[in-house]
Amino acid sequence: MKDSVVALNPNCTQELPARVNFSAAPAPAPVVPTALHSKMDELEGQLLAKVLALEKERVALSHSSQQQRQEVEKELDALQDRVAELEHGSSAYSPPDAFKISIPIRNNYMYARVRKALPELYAFSVCMWLRSRSGGTGQGTPFSYSVPGQANEIVLLEAGHDPMELLINDKVAQLPLSLKDNGWHHICLSWTTRDGLWSAYQDGELRGSGENLAAWHPIKPHGILILGQEQDTLGGRFDATQAFVGDIAQFNLWDHTLTPAQVLGIANCTGPLLGNIIPWEDKLVEAFGGATKAAFDVCKGRAKA
Repeated sequence: MKDSVVALNPNCTQELPARVNFSAAPAPAPVVPTALHSKMDELEGQLLAKVLALEKERVALSHSSQQQRQEVEKELDALQDRVAELEHGSSAYSPPDAFKISIPIRNNYMYARVRKALPELYAFSVCMWLRSRSGGTGQGTPFSYSVPGQANEIVLLEAGHDPMELLINDKVAQLPLSLKDNGWHHICLSWTTRDGLWSAYQDGELRGSGENLAAWHPIKPHGILILGQEQDTLGGRFDATQAFVGDIAQFNLWDHTLTPAQVLGIANCTGPLLGNIIPWEDKLVEAFGGATKAAFDVCKGRAKA
């Protein structure tokens, strides 16, 4: 037993086996999944399709722009031709909305309505062309403007054998105007709340003026403006005996008083003006009950130098 025991000598060294260096071993190449390749191919195909679609759109827009350019050039040519006609043609005014409202018989259902609300007014001018066909028995009501609580906010009226009257807030001024010859006449009225000053023109000439007509009363807004009938209630209850019979054209309304020179220019068709509150435009005037709207240029051949 003693011989089998091996003594350990601390001074005796024993060579250990060399340590294996695992980091020195080459790493295997990573394996890329085939699914990723497929996804990249799919995205590449989508991008290519998008590029082709954008190219087609670019070509289409190029053609569209060329077509639009041709249309603009055509419109410019037409405008230049129109300018040349105006430069070499008559000086008579031909408005963009040349039409008339006609009421052939006296009744309580034919009229036209202006489809635009008035603001509050402290002054106004209203001008129109009128041709009465009443037969001399009163010209009726060329126009009336009513508001809630006041049917006679602004009314131009000639009833029976009475003179023509301008009503503002139920206050009355008699006007020295006459439409009894069945011809076209230009009528223009101006009023201001300051001292209730008013003026009445016929065919460009001042026929009458006065004061204290509804002085300091502002014209109320958001009412109803009717051509050819007098309103006893807001927008209705017309009376046939007060109806206008004839034709109305170029009804315009401003929020200030026109000068005599401006009125004359409108009347002789050399200085046309459209109302800044109510312009005579086809889209703003609607006929009812058998009243008709027809193309008509009241200034054709009428201009005076």
